[in-house]
Amino acid sequence: MQIMDILIVLGGSVAFAILAPIIGCLLAGIDRVISARMQGRVGPPLLQPYYDVRKLFAKEKVTVNSVQDVYVICALIFAILAGGIFFTGGNLLMCVFVITLSSLFFIIAAYSSRSPYAEVGAARETIQVMSYEPMVLIFAVAFYMATTFISPEGIPGSFNVSEIFSLDMPVIGPMVLVFLGLLFILTIKLRKSPFDLSMSHHAHQEIVRGMTTEMSGSTLALVEITHWCENVLFLGWIAIFFVWSNPVSIALAIVVALLVYFLEIFIDNNFARVKWQFMFKSAWIVALVCGGVNLAVLAFL
Repeated sequence: MQIMDILIVLGGSVAFAILAPIIGCLLAGIDRVISARMQGRVGPPLLQPYYDVRKLFAKEKVTVNSVQDVYVICALIFAILAGGIFFTGGNLLMCVFVITLSSLFFIIAAYSSRSPYAEVGAARETIQVMSYEPMVLIFAVAFYMATTFISPEGIPGSFNVSEIFSLDMPVIGPMVLVFLGLLFILTIKLRKSPFDLSMSHHAHQEIVRGMTTEMSGSTLALVEITHWCENVLFLGWIAIFFVWSNPVSIALAIVVALLVYFLEIFIDNNFARVKWQFMFKSAWIVALVCGGVNLAVLAFL
């Protein structure tokens, strides 16, 4: 059975590696179009992110050192593996650990360039991971406790995402505070303003681009594809709050995920960047208040 589970995850990872970049590319294009409309500009075409990545792959490969590409490839592989685990109904806690490992490889890739700008970006990314990780872990633990509470009598809770399809109601009910906390740190995970400290995509905020300052060509293209995969995974985390045994709930979950993505775009275009101290404090306060209270409620239900 374990071998079969591994094969399912590997198959899901292959499917995720094919579909996630396509969906992520379209989401990035929608982001650019909506952002342009919010700023009163015509903006680029919907497929502009694809054109940009294709152009990067066509450029001459120039790297600072040989190991940087290895770290970036590892970051992409683990992001794909995390998506495969999640969308095949695997262990949510394992998915959290694997996507965190992807982030750590990306940080190491930035540090390996020995560029002062990239190192500053890597340091900021490390702070971002330290900021959002408590809430993400609380999300996984609360999911286990919520499935224990909602599951039919005699059936224990589980970290497996597939358990949501056997529930009579969505987990958003007993996890509403965790959902709000996850919404807050999602802005950090998606690298949206006001929390885009490590590698801003807004030209007016940085002279150089933080972590990816020394990355170019195919290396930078792989970074962009990794970001697309991460976006699809994180929106999947939002979607599972609204899925239960009713097949119609899948459509509802997709609509909610898209609305949340629009909210993130709105926040990105209407809030100025904050200092890392505010990001760190606010993320931990949200985790302690929203996550802590929600876990306490679930523990006594």
